[in-house]
Amino acid sequence: MTDLDDTDQKIVWTYPCEWTYKVIGYQEKSIRQAISEVLMDKAFEVSFSNQSRTLKYVSVNLDLVLESETEREEIYMTLKKHPAIKMVL
Repeated sequence: MTDLDDTDQKIVWTYPCEWTYKVIGYQEKSIRQAISEVLMDKAFEVSFSNQSRTLKYVSVNLDLVLESETEREEIYMTLKKHPAIKMVL
């Protein structure tokens, strides 16, 4: 078995493709609103994922179809910069 860290190969995705982001923040409602603001007219689905043991953080799954690597990176960076969002995976 080859560890990806031991190779110089980059994973290549074929677009369009289905993609899931894990979006983490403090309040589910605020996260959902932030996602709507960022994606505007793009079709997507959001589902609850998890809540931290301390109830400080909540995560949701954001499912959508991406058309390109550029779009994937732009959505990631825009979500990451939103004040209602703590982290995007």
